[in-house]
Amino acid sequence: MRQAGAYSNLLCGGISGRTGPHSLPLARIKKIMKNSSEDVKMISGVAPIVFSKACELFIEELTRRSWIMAIDGKRRTLNKEDIASAVIATDIFDFLITLVSNSDATDANNTVIQMETI
Repeated sequence: MRQAGAYSNLLCGGISGRTGPHSLPLARIKKIMKNSSEDVKMISGVAPIVFSKACELFIEELTRRSWIMAIDGKRRTLNKEDIASAVIATDIFDFLITLVSNSDATDANNTVIQMETI
């Protein structure tokens, strides 16, 4: 079996030191990668692992920034509004503004469905 080499720390819990190989389903990540373009035919075994770790880090960062918004609002529960505020307040999340600016829940659900079909 092929060794992970430079990415072996990602297989063993990575930076966070958690046990287990990964938190996100690699098959789903690979499917999203393949559906991203008709030109993508083959994906190496390590690529979904790297994407999984990148997704974990993205979720952690967005959660931290959303948590600050919840604390500022004197709450201890994250709401959709906290996530929207964090996205709007942070330049690196500008690509999500159209997603969180939808005020109606049905619009948000339609956006998610449209994103999954791309």
